Amino acid sequence: MSESGGTVKSVHVIPLKRVYFGRRMNRADRAIRLVRKYVARHFKDAEKIILDPELNKYIWSCGREKPPRRVVVEIRFNKDEKEARVFLKRVK
Repeated sequence: MSESGGTVKSVHVIPLKRVYFGRRMNRADRAIRLVRKYVARHFKDAEKIILDPELNKYIWSCGREKPPRRVVVEIRFNKDEKEARVFLKRVK
């Protein structure tokens, strides 16, 4: 984790394989909820969790029934505003 001012940046690999254990028709919906739950668990002070539209587009890229098994994200937590922003991390 790197800190600059009141912002903490960290890179996480979020496993989404648990969404495959339920029904097929709402896996991408559950994947989005799982990402929010993961961020809330790791940043307990976060009152507001904002997902980047690129992350949402990536999870929905293969449709509702087949989201990716894992996603690499960068989480920027602002301590002053108690806000966590989740961005898709592009690994080259």
